[in-house]
Amino acid sequence: MDIGRINKELKEIERDTASGVRVELRNGSDLQHLTGFVQGPKDTPYEGGIFKVEITLENSYPFVPPKMKFLTKVWHPNVSSQSGAICLDILKDQWSPALTLKTALLSLQALLSSPQPDDPQDAVVAKQFMSDHETYRKTARFWTESFAIPPSQSALEEKIAHITEMGFDRAAAVAALEAVGGDEQAALERLLG
Repeated sequence: MDIGRINKELKEIERDTASGVRVELRNGSDLQHLTGFVQGPKDTPYEGGIFKVEITLENSYPFVPPKMKFLTKVWHPNVSSQSGAICLDILKDQWSPALTLKTALLSLQALLSSPQPDDPQDAVVAKQFMSDHETYRKTARFWTESFAIPPSQSALEEKIAHITEMGFDRAAAVAALEAVGGDEQAALERLLG
């Protein structure tokens, strides 16, 4: 493993605060196990979210791609909603040693902007993306609010609070909101009907 190159890549990511990606060491000075963070792109259901990514580098990096998977739950056709596995060509057969951790993370950010439902990792999400796009967007937004936005900033918490103030318990409020993709009015109608 080229430790000098990895350190150089990490410094470059640290310097570029505008890119919306960053990397932290997971275990002290262990350069093989990293945690990446990808900011949700504007004008997408992922906007405002910070998505955590597990990064593992093999000894032969940069000649083999980094292994990456989302640790933050994300509703996306190219990401497993169960395991966080990612379907992205540069993390597989299109990797080149000329690419870096930063370009890989930026590619994940681009994937959030432009899902590829014809080459899915999660067939259920891909089917929803193609057959009921509005429900896909609402569900993706709900998951972003639930899992990728710190609770202090989360509009979801406000919705849950409004519903529980009306006498419903928290678990019922969360379940109703999840069932309707985060739409507070539809969740109330579901609870009342």
